[in-house]
Amino acid sequence: MQPPAFSADRPITLLGIESSCDDTGAAVVRRHPDGRAEILSNRVAGQAELHAAFGGVVPEIAARAHAEKLDIIVEAALDEAGLTLDALDGIAVTAGPGLIGGVLSGVMCAKGLATGAGLPLIGVNHLAGHALTPRLTDGLAFPYLMLLVSGGHCQFLLVEGADSFRRLGGTIDDAPGEAFDKTARLLALPQPGGPHVERTAADGDPARFAFPRPLLDRPGCDMSFSGLKTALLRARDACIAETGGAGLRSRDRDDLCAGFQAAVADVLEEKSRRAIAIYLDSAPADPALAVAGGVAANRLIRTRLQALCDETGLRFTAPPLRLCTDNAAMIAWAGIERGLVGPADDMALAARPRWPLDTSQAGMLGSGKKGAKA
Repeated sequence: MQPPAFSADRPITLLGIESSCDDTGAAVVRRHPDGRAEILSNRVAGQAELHAAFGGVVPEIAARAHAEKLDIIVEAALDEAGLTLDALDGIAVTAGPGLIGGVLSGVMCAKGLATGAGLPLIGVNHLAGHALTPRLTDGLAFPYLMLLVSGGHCQFLLVEGADSFRRLGGTIDDAPGEAFDKTARLLALPQPGGPHVERTAADGDPARFAFPRPLLDRPGCDMSFSGLKTALLRARDACIAETGGAGLRSRDRDDLCAGFQAAVADVLEEKSRRAIAIYLDSAPADPALAVAGGVAANRLIRTRLQALCDETGLRFTAPPLRLCTDNAAMIAWAGIERGLVGPADDMALAARPRWPLDTSQAGMLGSGKKGAKA
């Protein structure tokens, strides 16, 4: 068996590279011997303007933009950290899951840098980056319960170690972030949809429309959001018909957003309650629920989960908003964690569109516009 790539008794400084969807990221993160994490830089270049006219992420455009920006964003991250490549201990890169063109761009960039600088290369599962973020930000101890809720993924994970994850449930179709984006498009709101739906919902009546709460009548922690989106489409069309085809009234739009957001929050709260019950059966010493991913920025969802944790006696942890969405700091930290328990990768590291964290179970169904579900 090969020894771990890194030793915990000395500082470890890694460059992280993230390009799994439509954000090009590079960051430098350091782990100190006492376990303390330090983010020396964290640069992200978004692509919203490139995709705005298409109502969603276009994989080919995203891949080309990553290829154009990666070297620039890496240089900016190193400059911000005040370091050069020879001051690093390794390079971590998202190797999947995600849009394959973007993932491949990042992996090839990381391979070139690692080869040229003679540094260890660590391939990181993008989902592990999110799942381990609470250890980067809060030093959370294993095991903890993670709700990963983003544009392309939604899973409950028992995080038992840096390379040990057990999935308790997940979405069988659209992820919540994807459903928020589709809702925004149906209601003629800008992209990305989540923040705009949330802002519009603030003035709405969440009880006006009787939207479904999918899969709450079935046991377990699996979720579904596609039917909710369809119900919103029908309610929207009914509202437009009331105006004789003149379009949505602002009150209708507000109420539709509020009702949709409330339905998502209800589903996530109840499924979290079930996941917490399973998690507590293992009698963790310091029980905690962590939430990560772009949808974790939604204030209503955070408030519901915080209240649930208060009720059940769990510590609630949510990363700062800048670390909820895709970023390279989480990839660098996950690379450090993985390198402490296992060997580095070689140049055979492959880009993977699908890469489940829990390999003991069948992969979740579906493949959304934000990338393949793992």
